[in-house]
Amino acid sequence: MSEGERSEPSPLEGAFDEPAFVPYLAAGDPDFESSIEYVEALARGGADIIELGLPFSEPIAEGPTIQQAVVRSLEGGMTPERFFEFVEELDVDVPLVCMTYYNLIYQYGSEGEPPVRPFVERAAEVGIDGFVVPDLPAEEAGPLREACDEFGLDLVFIVAPTTRGDRLQRMMEQVSGYVYVQARLGVTGARADVSDQTEESLARLAEYDVPKAVGFGISSGEQAADVVAAGADGVIVGSALVDIVADGVENDLPTAEVADRLESLARELKQGAVDGAQRRPRPEGT
Repeated sequence: MSEGERSEPSPLEGAFDEPAFVPYLAAGDPDFESSIEYVEALARGGADIIELGLPFSEPIAEGPTIQQAVVRSLEGGMTPERFFEFVEELDVDVPLVCMTYYNLIYQYGSEGEPPVRPFVERAAEVGIDGFVVPDLPAEEAGPLREACDEFGLDLVFIVAPTTRGDRLQRMMEQVSGYVYVQARLGVTGARADVSDQTEESLARLAEYDVPKAVGFGISSGEQAADVVAAGADGVIVGSALVDIVADGVENDLPTAEVADRLESLARELKQGAVDGAQRRPRPEGT
């Protein structure tokens, strides 16, 4: 944990009182108003935390599904300030995480202002509870970590199957809220199986006292259950949900119909996470 660790759990940590379902959608995909309805549908479906993508023109960690969502969002007029307006308009009662790229955070604000701090301050004002920044190395995260500590926000790092040694230690010294455990190598995208790297990654992180949420490839309740049964504290799902939005765009479906489908899959994924906890081996003597 960082030096700015709070004495009480943050809203993100508190969301892991039971196995957490953490969905992702790109804010503004395919347009501002529809996207508001889609995010609110995820909350109704049982989301414990919602990751909102602030689109960047070069999303290096994303597969084709989310890249296309980013394009739709940008074409729909999404900008950092529009993103903050989006968050203010949301009617949800769950913690919100901004997932974006460091350039947008660094460039925000007026000339002469310290980098990073204005973005974090504005995010805190509108109700963001933390950040995931895929392209920010832990070695360079100090300024963002300090700003997050100042305004009471969490900083989530993505730990890949290959993250080990000093690099892993630096991440875990600065992470707060939860750690995003990448289930497999590569970019985001829904898969038909759960990676066998998941258990190994979770075992490598077992000594660290922070919730572990597994993402990259989860698309069904059954997979969510498998991941939680393997020891995860929660599941992160993006591409399977973005696929529903994309299908709505391609087939010109009513917004309400797409929202219903998102809510239904959210309920399945949340239930899968809860069911997975029941499959964990019970300690001897219980």
